[in-house]
Amino acid sequence: MDVRFATAEDRDRVVTLLRESHEAAGFTFPFQSAYADQIFQQHLASEKACVIVAGKPAQGVLMAVAFEHPFGAGRIAKETVWFVMPEARGRGAIKMLDAYETWARSVGCVSVGMASLATNDVSSLYERRGYSAVETHFMKPL
Repeated sequence: MDVRFATAEDRDRVVTLLRESHEAAGFTFPFQSAYADQIFQQHLASEKACVIVAGKPAQGVLMAVAFEHPFGAGRIAKETVWFVMPEARGRGAIKMLDAYETWARSVGCVSVGMASLATNDVSSLYERRGYSAVETHFMKPL
């Protein structure tokens, strides 16, 4: 599967993938297409962000941002979202991680971060690639 940086032409497909990701995650709040589009546009326009897609039309999307770690550990990259359609998972997904790590190095990052949802735990994949768990997040609706 071809992995590449997204272009403006990928917009509609990426928003569709973000909707699929939202549903797969089991979020209880409603999906907002306009907001998803805004996030895509912001990532696409920023020199400190990337949008990586797999396939044409895109069957997977990985968006991330690079920023200075708040405690002075250097520039780090953090995944915003990573979703691959179930039928497209496999080697293409790994190529997306490779592209993300390469991008992060190219913008001066000293480390990269990925998340794993409680509803889709892929931490063993991350660990096989050299990632280690650093903290667990908890959320409570208000």
